[in-house]
Amino acid sequence: MKDYFKVDEWKIIEEGFDPHYNKVAESVLSLGNGRMGQRANFEDAYSGENLQGNYVAGVYYPDKTRVGWWKNGYPEYFAKVLNAANWIGIDVWIGEEQLDLAKCEVISFRRELNMKEGYLKRSFHAKTAAGKEVAVEAIRFCSMVDDECGAIKYSIIPVNFTGEITITPFIDGDIANKDSNYDEKFWDEVHKNTADDISSIQLRTKKTGFEVLTAMKCVLLQGDASVDYRSTPILKEKYVATEIKVEAKQGEVVTLIKYATNLSSQNYKAEDMAVRATELLATISAKGFDIMLAEQAAAWAEKWKNNDIIIEGDAKAQQGIRFNIFQLNQTYTGEDDRLNIGPKGFTGEKYGGSTYWDTEAYCVPFYLATAEQKVARNLLLYRYKQLGKAIENAKLLGFKDGAALYPMVTMDGTECHNEWEITFEEIHRNGAIAFAIYNYVRYTGDEAYLDDYGLEVLIAISRFWSQRITWSADRQQYVMLGVTGPNEYENNVNNNWYSSTIAVWCMKYTLEVIDKVKASDNAKYDALATKIAFNETIESGRFADIIAKMYFPQDEKLGIYLQQDGYLDKEQLLVTDLPATERPLVQKWSWDRILRSVFIKQADVLQGLYFFEEDYDLETIRRNYDFYEPRTVHESSLSPCVHAILAAKLGDVERAYQFYLRTSRLDIDDYNNDTEDGCHITSMAGTWMSVVEGFGGMRVKDGMLSFNPLLPEEWGALSFQIGFRGSLLNIRIAKEGTTVKNLSDTAITVILKGASQFVEAKNEVFVKA
Repeated sequence: MKDYFKVDEWKIIEEGFDPHYNKVAESVLSLGNGRMGQRANFEDAYSGENLQGNYVAGVYYPDKTRVGWWKNGYPEYFAKVLNAANWIGIDVWIGEEQLDLAKCEVISFRRELNMKEGYLKRSFHAKTAAGKEVAVEAIRFCSMVDDECGAIKYSIIPVNFTGEITITPFIDGDIANKDSNYDEKFWDEVHKNTADDISSIQLRTKKTGFEVLTAMKCVLLQGDASVDYRSTPILKEKYVATEIKVEAKQGEVVTLIKYATNLSSQNYKAEDMAVRATELLATISAKGFDIMLAEQAAAWAEKWKNNDIIIEGDAKAQQGIRFNIFQLNQTYTGEDDRLNIGPKGFTGEKYGGSTYWDTEAYCVPFYLATAEQKVARNLLLYRYKQLGKAIENAKLLGFKDGAALYPMVTMDGTECHNEWEITFEEIHRNGAIAFAIYNYVRYTGDEAYLDDYGLEVLIAISRFWSQRITWSADRQQYVMLGVTGPNEYENNVNNNWYSSTIAVWCMKYTLEVIDKVKASDNAKYDALATKIAFNETIESGRFADIIAKMYFPQDEKLGIYLQQDGYLDKEQLLVTDLPATERPLVQKWSWDRILRSVFIKQADVLQGLYFFEEDYDLETIRRNYDFYEPRTVHESSLSPCVHAILAAKLGDVERAYQFYLRTSRLDIDDYNNDTEDGCHITSMAGTWMSVVEGFGGMRVKDGMLSFNPLLPEEWGALSFQIGFRGSLLNIRIAKEGTTVKNLSDTAITVILKGASQFVEAKNEVFVKA
């Protein structure tokens, strides 16, 4: 599988069709625009193995989960982004035979994702059972300009015959999610229509009551000329179509252009959506496909102008980073603070499409540096607006007085993950949300966010930690019992170092922010304290006492922090001791065997050392890295990037490079044998971090950007752009040295390899290697 896709710096190319890899290709070649998206399913029929996927952002269903037993505090459902109506469908019949590549002889096949211009192109030459040959080319995209719309140009040429071809564009709402707990279909039909030249279907989700209207308008061309056509409308349950019969001539192209729109009741009144869909279809069809495609290319050119990372001399590395940046920009645009970033984005259903701690820990840095400030701010506001639900979640578990536990998995702020070892115990997620506030403020300098929103969240989180932590009379210290750290291959452990570390940090930061807000606007602080009944003397005193007396497990002989109590009691095997046939462990071992093993799913202690690196000297980081990395199987997509960044910090450029390749090509090369379920969107932000924070060595220190670059031997040069507090910088790292170019109208001072550098507006500085 490793080399299934061709290496190209701007494209992902599938040359030749292998049905065994079709679902992987459907994931990797997915499209989206922040509002809607879909997997790279065929427009024409395919009866072989595939995973249909069309998604509309923010629309979900509370699918009641199956569990054998129930406990107090368990959520009642798992929220899922739904597979919405299939708008891309175009059935084709060659005489009496349906065009279906699972039943045809595929003479040639090519599918390519053009990341530079934002479209998917598929071409093939096939022979039916009756010997009729057709050549097909299909181009489609989800518009970044008209972000509720998509368009398809589907062209077919009869290669060795003249005769009737039936083309039936359709919208199919009779779809299902692969992982439905009870094999239930989640949509009810509200209305359908095939009047005039527009077909549409309006569906409503069961329970949640979201409505989505999907509509299409088609244009037919023979040769280069648009032709009027007669069509037969088809209406079935949750299905509308238009059947068009064409007398096709050998060698002459027949083209169907299909314009489509998906509208959600999140943005429109349900009764207004049909009129709005008609208006949108009129607008985009008046532009025409070619103009829409040109607008798409221009919109992507604007994104790439600020987002692109250029790696010279290593095409696989270049393809990998561009793929990750491309998918991130398809998934989230930051225009709507009700939306967030699901781990699979618009590429699959796994993880329900819901919000995890991935957003705060991995995605925020990417959007801080590559997008307007409001984009990252909207990610924080998403959590602020769900604070009430986080307090309710904590209350269900027995916490009180405004303590907040943000959910592990959510759509609207309600916890909807009901594996006890995660729901109740993987509480470090609270810390990631606090860290994102800190990260946002130190990067942007927007301390007003703390006054208006941030402090309220921080106090609620710290209240949770102060109640969750236990005083040990035996140790005469505070301890953290019964938790699951980032390494989910350990459950219900005591004193997970990372969880305890981030809890204490949260309380320290909260106390700092209290002082800042009081100093900047004491009246605002007093109003907040009254609103949330915050007793500063008692509660801040509790925070301070925990900070001073917290227990952290460590081994003085090895000079490392222990992942948790008893970690060294395990048989100390290394990943190199594992036969390749036994990996990935999650697919090959029993859960009992995994839990008893020394093996680590993802960065745990190292996650803490990454977040809080300024608190630890280089040798401490090195000892912990050298101990834990050889025990880490990296079976979470979130793991390689942290290891790449730390390896780069330690000057281990070769290990950093290998981890970079793994994170950047995780889905392209299907490292974990799970890409068919969808791409790992949130970890793609970690790929960006591994380049910019790893090889670029970028940090924010005392309100200034700092760079400590190094370059892998395999690369001729590396360049990227960073937006920072109104400035835009281009950083180019080459073997001879590093250039910082200020593309802005104002001067800026940066730290480069430990020395301050003043960079005048529209000017640059160069520092030798």
